[in-house]
Amino acid sequence: MKLTRFLYITVVAAGCGLLAACNDDYLQKYPEDGLNEEAFFNTVSDLETYTNGFYGMVGASYDDLYSDNIGHGTGDYTFSQKLKGRIDETTIGSFGWGKTNGVWGNIYKINFMLVNADRAVGDETEKRHYIGIARLCRALQYYSIIKNYGSAPWYSAPIANDDEEALYKTQDSREVVVDSIMADLQYACDYMEEGSSRTRLTRYAALGYMARIALHEGTFRKYHSEVGNLAGTATSFLEKAVWATNEIIQSGQFEIAGEGAKAYRDLFTNPDLSKNREMILYADYDRDLDRKNNTSTVLNWQWNLSRSLADSYLKLDGTPITEEERTKTFVDMFTNRDPRMAETIMYPGFINEGNNATLPTKIVLDYGGLGQLKFLPRTDATYGGWGENVTDLPIIRYAEILLVNAEAKAELGRLTQTDLDETVNLVRRRVGIPGLKMDVAIDPMLEKQYPNVSGALKNVIMEIRRERRVELACEGFRYDDTMRWAVGEIYNQPFEGVYLPGFGIYDCTGDGIPDIALFKSPNDKMGYSDAELRDVTVYYTLDEKGGNKQIYLSEGDKGFIRFYSDAGDDANHFISPQYYYYPLSQDETKLNPSLKQPIGW
Repeated sequence: MKLTRFLYITVVAAGCGLLAACNDDYLQKYPEDGLNEEAFFNTVSDLETYTNGFYGMVGASYDDLYSDNIGHGTGDYTFSQKLKGRIDETTIGSFGWGKTNGVWGNIYKINFMLVNADRAVGDETEKRHYIGIARLCRALQYYSIIKNYGSAPWYSAPIANDDEEALYKTQDSREVVVDSIMADLQYACDYMEEGSSRTRLTRYAALGYMARIALHEGTFRKYHSEVGNLAGTATSFLEKAVWATNEIIQSGQFEIAGEGAKAYRDLFTNPDLSKNREMILYADYDRDLDRKNNTSTVLNWQWNLSRSLADSYLKLDGTPITEEERTKTFVDMFTNRDPRMAETIMYPGFINEGNNATLPTKIVLDYGGLGQLKFLPRTDATYGGWGENVTDLPIIRYAEILLVNAEAKAELGRLTQTDLDETVNLVRRRVGIPGLKMDVAIDPMLEKQYPNVSGALKNVIMEIRRERRVELACEGFRYDDTMRWAVGEIYNQPFEGVYLPGFGIYDCTGDGIPDIALFKSPNDKMGYSDAELRDVTVYYTLDEKGGNKQIYLSEGDKGFIRFYSDAGDDANHFISPQYYYYPLSQDETKLNPSLKQPIGW
């Protein structure tokens, strides 16, 4: 069997996705034409070269699109259309299911190596390390399918073009596939080398991914009744999450880095994370090596963050805001709050440094008014504009590991105050927020968000979820969290932005000078002249003919910014359990009639 020229090119391209993880010369090591297993998989060096192509399968996220952390819609057409009942097998694309590219193409490449790796001659420890990388990446690819569809056909070897039995098999059960995923992860944890690099896949990265997936699967099985008898197996996954995080914690190799708001900011705006002991795995970007990212788009490009996220941040004394305090206007809402809030959401009077200082500092009401600051490059050394930024990006960091440890123990019912002090409270301590106590009072806001949490540790579980939401905001976790906790009904709530006490003009920078205005329509500017509005950005809820624009106020003439795109006939309606999954494309089920639609479809 030969790897085609197409797959060779794809493997090389994939390896460039996480450029920091590639050896500078590994591209030159690849054969120039098709890859012949008999001629190539002969040495450990060959395995290293081949696995370099897998680094494009892992990467960093710097937004929370598709989730309730986004204020303007969800930032994703497919998900938002599903919430409005407009997605089915006839209208959805393959969503990565196709077996010639995407996830399935990656799995083919991984399996191609695994069936040939045993022939490689060399140090057995090194050999197992690279096999571990391959199995880790296969686990990650397969679990991405599980999260979208609930099940999949499991393949442990490449599919031959004439193997009709394999090509046209139905899905294996969730139990079979996830058990296989966990076996891959365990192999990686057992045999990958610890290493000192934080831009290469090491045992610590494998443990981090093990913890992430085990927590997801354990809580998914615990809170999703549609999985039937699998609910009784949740405990074993939560135990595995505790084991993996304990391995990282007890290694002594990592710590919560720095103190104060700036230390938190530096995790996401730093051009060099190599010396940051919080990093377990990160993506390295470098202008001289033409490794760049697109993080400059987070502020006021196509989305803002949500009022729901903003309301999750505690006050400086460690207590939650009250219902009355939710109605503070933009200029006042950051006062006396967790410092991470102003490092995540654009605060009044924000001015960036260097060339990036030209970015707008006024709030954008059409997006809800809560711009994302987290991950925004802050200096000329890191900012370059579209696709030209060079901040390093965390992929797995120690704070996540501590939060996974606390959540898993809480879900198992055995969390103690000592556990909290050694996990959640270390994360809070960095920014000066008082520690979480086992007897913390239940916050009605959290109880409304998470109505299915019960038991003696209900109060603590919900607070750990709060901590996870604010600490890991915009790092790509929130959508998965709402899905695994089975709280999809969150998406029935209208997405909201800032609070306005009425139509009129407002100061949004804190200098006392009006910057923005919201009027009902161009026909009703409340007596303000064009000259008075010359330096003010003006928004309307209706056009000249009375048609809806983009936003409205939740109480008519006052309230939170809401969006017509989520109102009336366009209101979101989450159907459980169906919408925890995506349907398979009709094209896929025609190609393979043995495939079954996920639960509810």
